[in-house]
Amino acid sequence: MLMLTFLLLALGGFCQVKLAGIFGDHMVIQRSQSVPVWGWASPNESVTVKFKQQQKETVTDKNGKWRINLDPEPAGGPYEISIQGKSGIILHDVMVGEVWLCSGQSNMEFQLKSVRNADVETSTANYPEIRQIKIPLIASSTPKADIPPAKWDVCSPKTAGDFTAVGYFFAREMAKRLHVPVGLINSTWGGTMVETWISHGAFEKSPEFKSMVTSLNGKDIEPLLRDRQAHLENQIRLLEKNIKDSIPDSEWKNPDYNSQDWPKISVARGWENQHLGLEGLDGIVWYRKVIELDSSEAKGSVTLSLGKIDDNDETYINGILAGSTKGWGEKRVYHIAANIFRPGKNVIAVRVEDAGGGGGFYEDSGAVRLHTENGSISLSSDWHFRIARIANNGGAVNPNDFPSLLFNGMIYPLIPYAMRGVLWYQGEANAGRAYQYRTAFPLLINDWRQQWGEGNFPFYFVQLASFNAGNGNSENGSTWAELREAQTHTLNLTATGMAVTTDIGESNDIHPKNKQDVGLRLAAVALNNIYGKPMEYSGPVYESMFVQGNKVYLEFTHTGSGLMVRDKYGYIRGFEIAGSDHRFHYAKAFLDHNKVVVYSDEVTTPVSVRYAWSDDAGDANLYNFEDFPAVPFRTDQWKGVTDDVRYEVGKP
Repeated sequence: MLMLTFLLLALGGFCQVKLAGIFGDHMVIQRSQSVPVWGWASPNESVTVKFKQQQKETVTDKNGKWRINLDPEPAGGPYEISIQGKSGIILHDVMVGEVWLCSGQSNMEFQLKSVRNADVETSTANYPEIRQIKIPLIASSTPKADIPPAKWDVCSPKTAGDFTAVGYFFAREMAKRLHVPVGLINSTWGGTMVETWISHGAFEKSPEFKSMVTSLNGKDIEPLLRDRQAHLENQIRLLEKNIKDSIPDSEWKNPDYNSQDWPKISVARGWENQHLGLEGLDGIVWYRKVIELDSSEAKGSVTLSLGKIDDNDETYINGILAGSTKGWGEKRVYHIAANIFRPGKNVIAVRVEDAGGGGGFYEDSGAVRLHTENGSISLSSDWHFRIARIANNGGAVNPNDFPSLLFNGMIYPLIPYAMRGVLWYQGEANAGRAYQYRTAFPLLINDWRQQWGEGNFPFYFVQLASFNAGNGNSENGSTWAELREAQTHTLNLTATGMAVTTDIGESNDIHPKNKQDVGLRLAAVALNNIYGKPMEYSGPVYESMFVQGNKVYLEFTHTGSGLMVRDKYGYIRGFEIAGSDHRFHYAKAFLDHNKVVVYSDEVTTPVSVRYAWSDDAGDANLYNFEDFPAVPFRTDQWKGVTDDVRYEVGKP
């Protein structure tokens, strides 16, 4: 009897009609397009889908998969969708509008709650016509049929803080200008390379990458992952060989616990970037530091600043929870209650949980400080650490370990969900292979378009912001400038557009907080190109040059109402000039109608001009009157520092 009960339960579960995980209450479906709806049920089961006045019927295949295509509908809602097989599902509060897939690495993942003026932005984010679904982080060696459970969130001050900030500001402008619902599919993973987002099939067809994937064909990556996991565990044993106790990690916050035999660690950068052998470590790590305070320092108000931590932390002072924060983009500033710190010895213990990519303290170590009524105390040195847990024991996989892992886990399960196009912000992780990005990035775009089978859907992307990555410039080479150039080359593909952000980066933060302008610049491209709202959507784009004496005259497209110089300097900055010796000199520049004239007293016969050609190009200040910054460029094709660097599986 018990066996029969189990059998009936199993058959009952098998017969339940199921929708793909991308569908759910509060979702947005694409207007004015055929809308695929799909899922699973029993083999050869009849399934009926009803939406508004439509009724579509189909029969599942031998594997239980079913799919129908709803006819195009105008914007509107809310509506219900009914799916009926041997069991039924009803989706509520479904809107019809514009759907955009937001993808890439951390600057697209960057949440609204961490932007400039975040309190105001989140408290006023009352736009129920905007919805987001966050795709769970899944790296897979084979294409996944579906995503883990996820949900569509309606934009409100309560939920908007977790939205992709770039996507939110784009959607807000779309909703205001078009008066239609906007859905955001947030499929992002910080620190990831472009190769992990491209399908295996696309690599096989690429002359540039075919040999790379051929070498992987037929290989089972699971043994490789287990070897990597074993290596990581062995490295941890070596690091912690002097630790003799077996006290559970729940006790590591206590002030009477002695952690002086723990290995040392820097708080200036994440644990994977410190030559500790911890590359690929995800999980839970404790940081501890002992400080001495005198009676005047311990009394009164005390604030603990820890900078940014990837991903989540719980911070304890003398065993007492002082604060906790979720999200790698958040600065940790904890106001400590009176009498928590005390004269003499004090213990700061920070439990860090990292879900993937990076891990640990990663801002400038100068941000790690204690602020007392007597002044500021640096906490940048003498931290110790210990690993409490390794995530995914038995073979952890980093999304950058192998190509196609995130395409398989976070893009393939979404196909063929109907959408207007893609918003993409990625490239920081590929700067070291910038020249090859000229091939890899267009490969991704063409791959996704082919996978969806919807022709050349719009694909709009963000050019890298300014950042002092390696202090690169024309003299010693700039990987970031070369990556920006590769992004500009990608505009040769149809239905692409680019938002320039060199002017809104932050020298010391790879995650600039001004995401408002990023979203608005992407929106300008879409409004002009798709939605019949003619406007300037780009800054000046270099077109041609001619030389007269020692002066170079530069001509541009997208000058809008005219060229202008915008900022405090009062003169044009960001130009360099070189002769045939390839040695660049800072150039003087001035406007001559809609041309820029560039010269240097040190270059009598100019050959090349470069503009905003450095990792940190924030000083460049050429705009059009529509307030869009000029696109960085160079007029030469001299060999760059990344020309010969190629992607190798398992290497950054």
